[in-house]
Amino acid sequence: LEGLKPVRAGRFLVHGSHDRDTVRANDLAIEIEAALAFGTGHHGTTLGCLRAFAGILKRGRPAHVLDVGTGTGILAFAAAKYLHTPVIAGDLDPEAVTTAIGNARLNGLGPVLRLYQGPGVRHALADRPRRFDVVFANILARPLKGLAPSLTAVVADRGVLILSGLIERD
Repeated sequence: LEGLKPVRAGRFLVHGSHDRDTVRANDLAIEIEAALAFGTGHHGTTLGCLRAFAGILKRGRPAHVLDVGTGTGILAFAAAKYLHTPVIAGDLDPEAVTTAIGNARLNGLGPVLRLYQGPGVRHALADRPRRFDVVFANILARPLKGLAPSLTAVVADRGVLILSGLIERD
């Protein structure tokens, strides 16, 4: 736990329960405990996605957000905390979905998070052509390449894809 210090991206602060005392009044705090599902906010790809989202919020307020490969739920939680509207998030891994459900409850986001278990956008909640103003996909290069057509199909005409999870050789 000593090595898992809070991670900040603009007003977003991702922290464990052991660092609740570091949350400031204006923070959009997301509490995540290290678990089997990917995502404590410490990986550069997650932090990069949070920073990209914070930049998007300076230009406007997205109405519909999708997080593909949500893991522990951090990116979906950031959108839900800021927007106070339902956010769609899914993962192929049932353990990740279970973890995200628990984390959503922990963060008081159960009512605004719509979670699904399935590959990519192959679910009624996500398979909505040109629906989403922001689509997160923080996964690996090979799945991103395979998902590219379906991700571009669900992002709105003036929407933004935030893709991450790539490593240097990609």
